[in-house]
Amino acid sequence: MGIYIIAEAGVNHNGSYELACRLADAALEAGADCIKFQTFKAEKLVSKNAEKAQYQKAATGDTSQQEMLKKLELSYEEFISLKKYCESIGIAFLSTPFDFESIDFLNSIGMPFWKVPSGEVTNLPYLRAVARTGKPVVMSTGMCTMDEIASSVQALRESGAGEITLLHCNTEYPTPYEDVNLRAMQTIRDTFGLEVGYSDHTKGIEVPVAAAAMGAVIIEKHFTLDRNMEGPDHKASLEPQELKDMVTSIRHIEAALGSGVKEPSPSEKKNMAVARKSIVAARAIRAGELLTEDNITVKRPGTGISPMRWDEVLGTRAVRDYAEDEMIEL
Repeated sequence: MGIYIIAEAGVNHNGSYELACRLADAALEAGADCIKFQTFKAEKLVSKNAEKAQYQKAATGDTSQQEMLKKLELSYEEFISLKKYCESIGIAFLSTPFDFESIDFLNSIGMPFWKVPSGEVTNLPYLRAVARTGKPVVMSTGMCTMDEIASSVQALRESGAGEITLLHCNTEYPTPYEDVNLRAMQTIRDTFGLEVGYSDHTKGIEVPVAAAAMGAVIIEKHFTLDRNMEGPDHKASLEPQELKDMVTSIRHIEAALGSGVKEPSPSEKKNMAVARKSIVAARAIRAGELLTEDNITVKRPGTGISPMRWDEVLGTRAVRDYAEDEMIEL
């Protein structure tokens, strides 16, 4: 299977089922494998007085985090309909649960795997709840130390999780390039012996494309229909054409990575004779004349004796008369 691209709609539907369907259409058009949302009950996710992150305050004002999230909920009934809609148009549906009730609900409608967000990596009861379903787990690791990742992986395994994939991530929105630390993705892979991917919050598409080249098996990226919409995540999201450009670029990189075997490719074989050289007469040579560095040279095309056999040809005698530029024969 190729690199799995998750178009992260998150809460960029702004609480509108119709907008969520339009996001699914856009993700499909962009060529993503999957569209992911977020399922939660605001009162079960955050306390009444929980403050918002600075980027959330900048985007949505100074209300509480719970008030902000309440406006971004979709009902369970809407999620059931949204899953059916995604299936009908041919894109995989996924949603991240943020509370235990939502885990049970999403499990009941058939999540193919769990996407654990960075904020739940240190939530032991949550990790056990998703692991007990026995399904594969894809876990973002933003804000994590290696010890925290190790503890969460151990908890998932002990509670029966299926295959685990770890996504390198930074949870600043947008992430400064100097804080991405993309090489950490490879450190995570080498340390835990697990497949890795990358969940991106930078501006633009360069970093996820680089992650694809560095071995990511999953790429996740936020997107929106319009970055100017009101809401906490729109400004750090791609718009549809940018998402399409990212998917196209990743597919190009994926194709370009190849097998790792160094050999002439089918497309370049036809150029070998044109670009390489052969041993030819540097001037007219008579049959029986000794071949020396004075009367032979190398020139294109490469359809004759390879110059790698130069030492083998030197000191032999011409088997026939040669005009200048004729290919030498043995």
